Amino acid sequence: MPDSRRIDAIDLKILDELQRDGRISNAELSRRVNLSPTPCLERMRRLEREGYILGYTAVLDPHKLGRSLSCFIEVGLDRTTPEIFDQFHEAVSQRPEVQECHMVAGGFDYVLKVRLPDMASYRTFLGDVLVSLPGVKETHTYVVMEEILSRATIPLNAIASD
Repeated sequence: MPDSRRIDAIDLKILDELQRDGRISNAELSRRVNLSPTPCLERMRRLEREGYILGYTAVLDPHKLGRSLSCFIEVGLDRTTPEIFDQFHEAVSQRPEVQECHMVAGGFDYVLKVRLPDMASYRTFLGDVLVSLPGVKETHTYVVMEEILSRATIPLNAIASD
């Protein structure tokens, strides 16, 4: 994993601008970070090569795409062995409804974020898909009533002061 101390303040500015607008032109990016275009592009390519930038994506409106139901689901496994973990990881990775999957410490093993069209789709997902994944013993679901805040950006000002 790259060490954040190997990047400087200009790299952090580049990363900050790119995570806010991944479609920014190199000319505009170089202007915003006060570099000429060639060194700016070289830095950006180095940040990509070193794995600081994992990729670029568009943020879509789930409501316009018929995926307005968002749920967080706690998943408890019946056994916690490396084989079951691997099988669960593989199976959950194949499900397009699952936007995020995190292994956590605490009273359950995983928390999933899923996006579905409606409650009927959730019921089908729970009954036909989730409970049949390898090792699943129990689930607890939290349906999102209103999304207050959703960020894809990482706060970089704390890194600059480290």
